[in-house]
Amino acid sequence: MFSKTSKDSARKAGTQAAEKASPPSIISTDMRIVGDLSSEGEIQIDGAVDGDIRTKTLLIGETAIIKGEVVADSVNVHGTLNGQIKARTVNLFRSAHVVGDIIHENLAIETGAFLEGHCKRMTEKKSPVDAAATGIAPDVKPRPVLQDTPVKR
Repeated sequence: MFSKTSKDSARKAGTQAAEKASPPSIISTDMRIVGDLSSEGEIQIDGAVDGDIRTKTLLIGETAIIKGEVVADSVNVHGTLNGQIKARTVNLFRSAHVVGDIIHENLAIETGAFLEGHCKRMTEKKSPVDAAATGIAPDVKPRPVLQDTPVKR
């Protein structure tokens, strides 16, 4: 009834919940970063970033100005982005100004958003963040292996 294993599993579950519920990293309006950003959680940017961003979830605020490539599972754009986006889900809101290509699985563009670039749907169900880590492009499928087959005559 009061075994040690139930306490250990409850403690582990509490630790995992605390890890999943971590607050987002915030780049405020008065901050400018020159360099790449990487996170396994959520990043909210309201300032300026000159560099590539790799994260699970990215929120680009209305005052944000980003110059670089974005690789994430989910990207919500309210501000300015100059660079390519590779993400599973991309939402461009009314105040968004994006100059660059978007590689996506799901794309939503609100009326009034500005987009100059190409949109291409990902064909593979692999996370863009995982693909970037392995160096394999998420929209590239491996070629089939051709085997010699006997020809009947």
